[in-house]
Amino acid sequence: MSEKNNDNSSKIDRRDFIKIIGGGAAAIATVGLVSCDSKKGGSENGLAEIPTDKMTYRTSKTGDKISLLGYGCMRFPIREKEDGTEEIDQDIVNELTDYAIAHGVNLFDTSPRYIRGWSETAMGIALSRHPRNNYYVMTKLSNFSKESRSREASIAMYHKSLKDMQVDYIDYYLIHSVGSSEPMRGRDPKEGPIGAVKERIFDNGMLDFMLEEKKAGRIRNLGWSFHGDIEVYDYMLQLHDEGRVEWDFVMIQLNYIDWKYAQAPRNVRADYLYAELEKRNIPAVVMEPLLGGRLANIPQHLAIELKQRNPDKSIASWAFRYCGSLPNVLTSLSGMRILEHLQDNIRTHSPLVPLTDEEKELLENIADQIMETSAINCTACEYCMPCPYGIDIAGIISHYNKCVAAGNIAESSQDENYRKARQAFLIGYDRTVPKLRQASHCIHCNQCVPLCPQKLDIPMELMKIHNYAEDLRQGRL
Repeated sequence: MSEKNNDNSSKIDRRDFIKIIGGGAAAIATVGLVSCDSKKGGSENGLAEIPTDKMTYRTSKTGDKISLLGYGCMRFPIREKEDGTEEIDQDIVNELTDYAIAHGVNLFDTSPRYIRGWSETAMGIALSRHPRNNYYVMTKLSNFSKESRSREASIAMYHKSLKDMQVDYIDYYLIHSVGSSEPMRGRDPKEGPIGAVKERIFDNGMLDFMLEEKKAGRIRNLGWSFHGDIEVYDYMLQLHDEGRVEWDFVMIQLNYIDWKYAQAPRNVRADYLYAELEKRNIPAVVMEPLLGGRLANIPQHLAIELKQRNPDKSIASWAFRYCGSLPNVLTSLSGMRILEHLQDNIRTHSPLVPLTDEEKELLENIADQIMETSAINCTACEYCMPCPYGIDIAGIISHYNKCVAAGNIAESSQDENYRKARQAFLIGYDRTVPKLRQASHCIHCNQCVPLCPQKLDIPMELMKIHNYAEDLRQGRL
């Protein structure tokens, strides 16, 4: 494996690593709680209760023991440098990575597109400080744009992933976001989404290239992630059925909302996606088990119902148990930004306790109720960003959805909690999103629309939020 000269990439030897996992909770608390989030993260006693040897693992088609909790590396925090520019906070990435590995998490999922293109490099620095056999890397051929779809550009992207992650081979390599509505170049529009797939992996010879890399051992497992058109999903599985390519895994969006409610034009129902993989014995890698955090912040009356049943468990733990209870799920990916979230998810999976039939029915009933709210089906993936006009799309919609969950969206000034809801929405909006990045500045250029995996009409949603905010400010409800 190649090495990089970087102050953050100094190796962790075995003695130091044992100190992290056994020498104590206090040492981790001192480092992790201050750096990751000074207000959150639990106590030293809470850290001591988190097991290091009880993680649930699933076995891949190639015999890898994969942690049922996988680390999604698309939401690490950003910090400002002295010159005013921004960078990924490498110290936090290192600390969270060390803690995850120390507690049994061994799969790390990234992409050339994540976090403004910084994620692979950051993970290369963090992971290369550990023995290579302690972790599995998952990254993607993210050749969405017209400029990146040529054979030369796609191969260059692949080799850059190897270099940035400081590895000689990739354990799990995906064709990223198959079925999305990215524009095609030079093909008949009548070919639709399948034409886009053909352009990305067939016309340029990339599928054959990846299969050759797999034969050479530089790609150990080959798969794809899915967003969008069911016709493309079936087409990709037909390639497997015909023996053109054996898919080792497929990444799908799955959670207890999407199980039966992810219908077009947003996405395909997860029960269909999962069943098609299960009958072919293709392991499923789950993305968005929390639906962009929405299932950790469900409406209060529903959260109370879950807490009454299990006071010691988080609301998020129910969503992870839903995914982990499905036997063909290889791992569920979570983008954990702070130590507190990482700790809670480790507890849930160490070991994972499958749902009972009664609990599964409860969650599906909760899904029915959530779908009756006005929440926007955004997962805060930030594929739509950066906006060319500086709009904080993910921040705006996330604030709106949090207010929906907290019951702070008023339909009328006659509502019993109108004053409280008005204050919570407007003050929270101004605190969360700088005024110059709020929805009022959207010019409806529509550049974000084809980038959204959930097929949202983002400008329309931003207009709805802007109009609601103005109605509150002007007292028009």
